[in-house]
Amino acid sequence: ARDRRGAMRRGAAALLCLAAAWLLRRGFEPRAWLLPRPGRLLSAAELARYRGAVGEPGLYLAVLGHVFDVERGRRHYGPGGAYSGLAGRDATRAFATGDFTQAGLVDEVSGLSPAELLAIRSWLDFYRDNYRPVGKLVGRFYDANGAPTEALRQAEAAMEEALKFKAESEQRKQQFPPCNSEWSSAKGSRFWCSRQSGGVNRDWTGVPRKLYRPGSRGSHCVCVRTTGPPWGQPDSAVHSDRGDLDNPQLEEYNGCHPRAEQCVLAA
Repeated sequence: ARDRRGAMRRGAAALLCLAAAWLLRRGFEPRAWLLPRPGRLLSAAELARYRGAVGEPGLYLAVLGHVFDVERGRRHYGPGGAYSGLAGRDATRAFATGDFTQAGLVDEVSGLSPAELLAIRSWLDFYRDNYRPVGKLVGRFYDANGAPTEALRQAEAAMEEALKFKAESEQRKQQFPPCNSEWSSAKGSRFWCSRQSGGVNRDWTGVPRKLYRPGSRGSHCVCVRTTGPPWGQPDSAVHSDRGDLDNPQLEEYNGCHPRAEQCVLAA
């Protein structure tokens, strides 16, 4: 009996080995069942069935081709809700422009400003954090296999450029905070600097200057440091102790003392 049981075990092991070899020859991945299932692919017609009306299977919306189940936000996205126009479609452009007309509830994002592109990115992060992802919408941003399209790659590249532009703008604002300003028909214009002007808290006040940006004809008033090394050179051992006063993009206001913290221009 013992020999018979051993023979049966050896036979079962042999069968398992044969089955494994057969599966491997067919391209079976032994650990594939451990991997997460790919997201569902929906057509525009399928997504349109998810507007949350009675008899419909659910309440979905899409942003940049990413589909989310927004049932928990039914009072906003369901029939009669303030954002019901977003349901059952990809209305990416409306998240940036706020245009909820039929002409605005589209997925076309070309021509949007950097700030508008960042608004879309922020909304996509919001839905990822607060709603269940369902899958991808086949169309402008994903193809029939769920792979990103050229339109999506261009949109993502534009968003990266917008992020870079925003970071550079924030850096410029730290270097040259906007002035405080006021105007009256009787007194004219007054520009002045403080340690909080432009919404930038700092340990220096600065003096008003016109700042010209490359490629721009106009200027705007900024506050400029008057002591220490130039911006971006904190460890410079040799400098004129004039802060950023010698920056070539700056210009003094006519009739104002070069070191005055405020400047008044007659009407």
